[in-house]
Amino acid sequence: MLWSMLSNTPAWFSLALFAGGAATLLPVVWVIRSTFKNQLNTQLASEQVLRSQLSQAEQLAEQLRAQQLQSHGQQQQLQARLAERQRQAAEYQQLWQRELDAKEEIQVHAHELEVEMANLQTLLEQKQLSFEQQLAQLEQAKVQLKEEFHNLANQIFDEKSERFSHQSKEKIQQLLQPVQGELKGFRDKMEAIHSEELKQRASLKTELLHLQANNKAMTEQADRLTTALQGQKKAQGNWGELMLENVLDSAGLRPGYDYQREVNFNTDEGKFRPDVVVYLPQSRHLVIDAKTSLNAYTRYINATTDSEANQAIVAHTEAITARIKELGSKSYERLPGLNSPEVVIMFIPVESAFVEAVKHKPTLYQEALQNNVLVATPTTLLTSLNIVKQLWRFEEQSKHTRELALRAEKFYNKLNSFLHSMEGVGKQLDKAKESYERAFSQLYMGKGNLIKQASEFKELGVAVVKELPEELEEKAKLELEPVSQLGNHDSSK
Repeated sequence: MLWSMLSNTPAWFSLALFAGGAATLLPVVWVIRSTFKNQLNTQLASEQVLRSQLSQAEQLAEQLRAQQLQSHGQQQQLQARLAERQRQAAEYQQLWQRELDAKEEIQVHAHELEVEMANLQTLLEQKQLSFEQQLAQLEQAKVQLKEEFHNLANQIFDEKSERFSHQSKEKIQQLLQPVQGELKGFRDKMEAIHSEELKQRASLKTELLHLQANNKAMTEQADRLTTALQGQKKAQGNWGELMLENVLDSAGLRPGYDYQREVNFNTDEGKFRPDVVVYLPQSRHLVIDAKTSLNAYTRYINATTDSEANQAIVAHTEAITARIKELGSKSYERLPGLNSPEVVIMFIPVESAFVEAVKHKPTLYQEALQNNVLVATPTTLLTSLNIVKQLWRFEEQSKHTRELALRAEKFYNKLNSFLHSMEGVGKQLDKAKESYERAFSQLYMGKGNLIKQASEFKELGVAVVKELPEELEEKAKLELEPVSQLGNHDSSK
């Protein structure tokens, strides 16, 4: 070991050691020992520091591994929560899409109603224009007839006034009196129709302005009452009939006059009692049923899960389908005393109930038509009933128009008869004038006429109180032959 230590010492130190001898060997060894001891202690201290640092590094690595495991667990939890959030987002997306589809369906339905209202408004304007044109034609005919009659009467009176006696004037007055009465009645009737037309136009404008508000109010009322009447079948039936009656009243139809509730029909097949029978022009009828069940639809709107909603909408659609088939099998049009088309209106008091059923079963409306059933909601039924109201108005106006045409025909026939009578009177007056002139000419024409003989009496001294017309006396002295006699005399030659 000493050699090893010496081998690690510098060269000069080794030379000094050998040169110095043994006397100095021990101190040198002690110094060397102390030096190497210090170096060893330093190395041991460094090793302790390195071991401490290694231990700390191992602890730090252990902490890092624990943190890594903890982070991995948190990452898995975050991934699970993210997946849950994504699932909820997908559900919310589906719900939002359903709401969007329902909104689009409602907008499409509202657009169709607006188009239908615009078409009805156009049809009404066309009808009004047609009636105004007919009224203008009648007014023009009235003015023309009155003008012609006035001109003709003036012409007749101007030509014949000097020849008519008091009796003839009274007779003409008697002939004119019925015609004047007809003219006055015709004028009063035209003014009444024009006034009624203005009132109806103002009333129709008011109805159109309030139509949308009434539809919205009835829909909101239907939605509130649907929840309140959940599960009560009898109450639902009564409420449906009440909603139907509100729609009828909103359309301006009068109970007992424009429609009748719960009319009984007894046949060999049994008793039938439709909820409402609406009277149409020309003795026709329209049957409306209001007994549609809404229990399943109430469960559908109150469902908390998709499964409950699917089951409820299936049951709701099946209930409507069953009611359609039941109404189609009743064949109300075959009932005695009921002149109805081969279709019955099935009234559903809640707009969204029918919309959801059609969304679930798009062929539902076509299936109803195949069973001769027309499904109607408050909005569509109110529109249809307003058309019925307008049909009654048009029927009333047509009735007045026919009456006016009949009175105009009577007036024309009366005027024609009067003109023929006046023409006959004129011919008779012409004949009377001709007879008068022929008879009067015999007084002063021809040889030995009466006026010449009377003048000769005066020349013989016969006293006269009043002189004869001088003009006639001069004509009498000429003793001219009448024109007809001159013609006969010439022909005899």
